[in-house]
Amino acid sequence: LKEENAVLRSKINKLQILAETQADKMRKLEKKLEENKIKEEKEAQDLEAMVQHVEQNLQLMTKRAVKAENSAAKLRQENALLQAELRNSQLEKEALRAGQAGLAAAKQNAEVALQQLLQVTASSRASIRQLLSGAESLQLVADLLKSIDRISEVSEDGQ
Repeated sequence: LKEENAVLRSKINKLQILAETQADKMRKLEKKLEENKIKEEKEAQDLEAMVQHVEQNLQLMTKRAVKAENSAAKLRQENALLQAELRNSQLEKEALRAGQAGLAAAKQNAEVALQQLLQVTASSRASIRQLLSGAESLQLVADLLKSIDRISEVSEDGQ
């Protein structure tokens, strides 16, 4: 009976040591799980902040693109008006040339209209380039948002 008690006590001691080892492992795993949860929450907050920043940039770029489009439309209208004025000046120049009266004034008017037309044309081209650059930036932001969606989908699938 004493031997049996000693054997049972030995088994109880071994089981207690095993239970303590498993309890330690469980505490370590629980701690690691909590750390992972905190890490995931921080990553989610960082991702949300990045998405908000990208959305703000997208809104800003959209405003810039709209402004550039409006500017380009105004410049096109001004260009059309100046081209009409140039045509009128050229017609006036030709009429004056035929009548030989006021030739110098017509040349000067045509030259001024031509200079204005060239300025507006150059400005229009710059605005159109700016508009194209804004559109490329918007495409880049859209691609970035698509990749962020893929990252969040992969994170959700990995859980």
